[in-house]
Amino acid sequence: MREVSISRIDRQDKYQRILRAGISVFARRGVFRATISEIAREAGVADGTIYLYFKNKDDILARFFEGRTEEIFARFRKAIDEADTARDKLFRLISSHMEAFQEDREMAVVFQAETRKIHAMACHVNDISARYRDLIAEIIEDGQAEGIIRKDLYIALVKRFILGAVDEVVNTWVLAEGKYDLVSMAEPLVDLFLRGIGSASEE
Repeated sequence: MREVSISRIDRQDKYQRILRAGISVFARRGVFRATISEIAREAGVADGTIYLYFKNKDDILARFFEGRTEEIFARFRKAIDEADTARDKLFRLISSHMEAFQEDREMAVVFQAETRKIHAMACHVNDISARYRDLIAEIIEDGQAEGIIRKDLYIALVKRFILGAVDEVVNTWVLAEGKYDLVSMAEPLVDLFLRGIGSASEE
């Protein structure tokens, strides 16, 4: 019984090591240029071992983000549920998003720069975006009920406006090689979303 348990733990350990190694190599080399041999070397396993767990590089990428997506969205949900107002919910959502990427820059690099290039990842990326937009829609509805967000908005456009702005801020941080605090951008973004860029004195 103990040998079976140890074997299961060993398999899980190798699986996770290969996933992490894959993301590290993809972040440095790009998915197209990375090789299975490089991933195996990074993970400390033989080349053939990779194929006991994954079909190919795309499979490593897809499975990594499948697992991380669930973890991160659970984090988003918790952050939103702990907030009392729509403004705080929006701030906590965006902060959690930026914290997750700042904590794992390799994941951020691969998601921002690589996943959109992989045809096999298209459905997964679209699903992530749709789930994120659903959270934004929920917050907008709360804000409308509270009277802090206009009720005449085209919600589909607002969702894409917020997601697009957050995505661009994260992308800029990735291109800057994480040389500044990404999370510090959450408050200015929320202020921009809720107050806009027009002057209050303008007629």
